[in-house]
Amino acid sequence: MRVLCEKCQQPLSLSDGEFICTACGAHYPAHPCCPDCHQPLEVLKACGAVDYFCRNGHGLISRKRALFQPTGH
Repeated sequence: MRVLCEKCQQPLSLSDGEFICTACGAHYPAHPCCPDCHQPLEVLKACGAVDYFCRNGHGLISRKRALFQPTGH
């Protein structure tokens, strides 16, 4: 999935929970979405582990399967 910067339309890269534009330096917070329905996921944290839950019937989603989108996209 290719995500573009809102300011300069260059590709964004995901790093440490945020999207960064290497062209203009813009930063966008990343939020997890369900890979099946593309709706926001609820973050579940326990004992140092992070998992995600889809409230639209898709259940638990691992970090590997979660799609990350910049906030506002």
